[in-house]
Amino acid sequence: MPMIAMLRKIVPQPVFRAYHYLMSVSGAVRYGYPTKKMITIGITGTSGKSTTVFLLGRILNDAGHKVGSSSTIEFCIGDECKLNKTKMTQLGRWGTQAFLSRMQKEGCDVAIVETTSQGIEQFRHLGIFYDVCLLTNLYPEHIESHGSFENYKNAKKRLFTYLAYLPIKENFHIPKTAVVNGAVAEAEEFIDFPIDRKWAHKKAVAGVSRAFVAQDTKILGNGVEFILDGVQFFVPLLGEHVVDNAIAACSVAVAIGVSLEACAASLKTITAVPGRTEFISEGQPFKVLIDFAFEPVAMTNLYEVISKIPHERVIHVLGGTGGGRDKARRPKIGKIAAEHAALVVVTNEDPYDEDPREIIEMVASGVRAGGKTEANGGLEIVDDRRAAILFALQKAAPGDIVLITGKGCEQAIVGPNRTMTPWDDRAVVRESLKQINTTWQSQTQLN
Repeated sequence: MPMIAMLRKIVPQPVFRAYHYLMSVSGAVRYGYPTKKMITIGITGTSGKSTTVFLLGRILNDAGHKVGSSSTIEFCIGDECKLNKTKMTQLGRWGTQAFLSRMQKEGCDVAIVETTSQGIEQFRHLGIFYDVCLLTNLYPEHIESHGSFENYKNAKKRLFTYLAYLPIKENFHIPKTAVVNGAVAEAEEFIDFPIDRKWAHKKAVAGVSRAFVAQDTKILGNGVEFILDGVQFFVPLLGEHVVDNAIAACSVAVAIGVSLEACAASLKTITAVPGRTEFISEGQPFKVLIDFAFEPVAMTNLYEVISKIPHERVIHVLGGTGGGRDKARRPKIGKIAAEHAALVVVTNEDPYDEDPREIIEMVASGVRAGGKTEANGGLEIVDDRRAAILFALQKAAPGDIVLITGKGCEQAIVGPNRTMTPWDDRAVVRESLKQINTTWQSQTQLN
């Protein structure tokens, strides 16, 4: 049994909780509470967090702020960004406070922190002086680690409880602001605290003083259009979820003094978010799309995006992200892929301490339940992810879409004891496409 797993079995939970609490508090003390000197934004939710951080960072930088941000996608200070190679959204063991300190020392006046439910459970939000907190959305996720949806929801609610009792910073004078997704059934629970401003996005909800709701929304083949409080927006990113993420980002920008007109001007220049519906092209006669989607809701939304893209077949490469967690979703995502793709290639992703083959078989069982099997040519199991991607690309014909999900722009595959093998789906696709393109060019010359 791996050492970490063994420790978790023999060390009482209260000891682990005390350890995480002490690390968070001591880290804030060690680095001098850097967020007291920056406007600080916390973004939480089940999905869309990293994209919203990305969009908001661009808006605020364009508006004249110097923004530091941390997310699943990347760590940024101003315009300098590095992809997140840690496989951790919210850094632990003083890591979060250390990076916040670096932001402050390098002149950032705004910090955006993607704040996860598991990070909150481990007290990583303590010592961060938030000014605005945003809930992107909420639905069941990480149930095995939290024990129930109620526990998962309550972990996220603790961020807003914490916000309510933080002092207003005299150097910025921004009222403590909670912005919640009004379409979430539990939205009112997240503003049931003594917070100065209570706002909503997507849908109005009782108890808020302002709601940011899109009008005249159009989902186009080259982006999305909508009107927000009389301001016309065009965002050249694909999918209805882009509207939600964009409005969420705008609501937070307005909370710290940026106009909606400035938000619209910035968002119309964003053509890609790393690892989120990211197209890879090396001259091949079919499309390759990389996305982070690894749970049923996000995957269903992704296929809504694909339905608006002209194509012949979909060939889908996927695994069961995250060994040791949310096992119930594995057959579900396999079934969704089977119902939409002509060929599903199931492969390894991030097994952690689990047997990779067992994870693969759980996903494959869902594929078979969806009507795709090895016998009818709709299912292929390829244990090695590089080989699986190459197989899918070789099977693609002109007009097809090869969809590769689960990792996005992540920079490692994680195995036992958190061993990390360097990895980037996008780089592997490019390497494989160049290999295949060389074959095509040779064939063309021979003909």
